[in-house]
Amino acid sequence: MTLQDTEMMANRWVGVTIDCVDVERVAGFWSALLDRPRGPSEPGWVYLGDPGDQQPRLVFQPVAEPKRGKVRVHLDVAVDDIDQGIAQVVALGGRWTGERHDYDEGVVVVMADPEEHEFCLVQYRSLFGADPTDRG
Repeated sequence: MTLQDTEMMANRWVGVTIDCVDVERVAGFWSALLDRPRGPSEPGWVYLGDPGDQQPRLVFQPVAEPKRGKVRVHLDVAVDDIDQGIAQVVALGGRWTGERHDYDEGVVVVMADPEEHEFCLVQYRSLFGADPTDRG
């Protein structure tokens, strides 16, 4: 069977699953950071959001072993103020990796959640009307 033989259907992205040893801790971090409530979940798992939400759900799946190495896919989280975003992540138990990129479009910093899953905080100039390189 080839692509030409197959009827195309509408697909949509509905979630991202994150493996973690301490599901409650990691899900609590992301719930607070993104202000996403828990939805119905399988025992031992935590889902943030519901399947019908406009935003994809975040699903936290229990695993026995901690993360090893760099992940190939990560989340980008838009913030109004990059420094406040960094402070919020740290207060919630995450950390800043020290990696920062200044682009014409804005600023990107690489962060890690409590189990070292990397993600980016992004402050776009065009979205928020502020100059993210203005440090005070």
